[in-house]
Amino acid sequence: MKKFDIRNIRVRKVSVDDLDDRMLLINLYATQGLTFIIGLIWVLFQRQNLVALFNIPKELTFLWWGVGLAAAVILVDLLIARFVPEEAGDDGGVNDRIFRNRPVWHIALISFIVAICEELLFRGAIQHAIGPYWTSIVFATIHVRYLKHWIPTGLVFSISYGLGWIYMQTGSLWSAIIAHFVIDLVMGLIIRFRRES
Repeated sequence: MKKFDIRNIRVRKVSVDDLDDRMLLINLYATQGLTFIIGLIWVLFQRQNLVALFNIPKELTFLWWGVGLAAAVILVDLLIARFVPEEAGDDGGVNDRIFRNRPVWHIALISFIVAICEELLFRGAIQHAIGPYWTSIVFATIHVRYLKHWIPTGLVFSISYGLGWIYMQTGSLWSAIIAHFVIDLVMGLIIRFRRES
């Protein structure tokens, strides 16, 4: 039996073009799983009640906050896409690779998983510790593929702050989850069905 030698591990920079579709999905789901585990552990260390954190409120105002923020974000994003050159919002082709050839059900599944995992970590755990402003800086930094351009970086920061704000207004993590889900779903569907010019 061959011994495992840590010195044989090599790390190299890989672009999205170097990944096949299977590896891209494995990477996506693995990072979301890691995000969920870190968020779960952080929430438990903060001694928050996990059941209460995911409790769905009886009143539907959280739903309207989530859908309202998502609609505003999508409108702003579409306006930016219309009037700003495409290079200014380039993410290196990651979103296009993730959503371009996916069936609608898979886009919805990806959007739901990302919304749950990221909102648990960022709104449920990190915002509880350091507030919405610093959480939004961390959120924008984590989305490293946008950092080359100031417009998508600013948009990601603003979306994160908006998610944190509606979470504070409603007291329900579900308002942020719904907003995050709708934003990712609609933008994924736009990428999926966009006609090439």
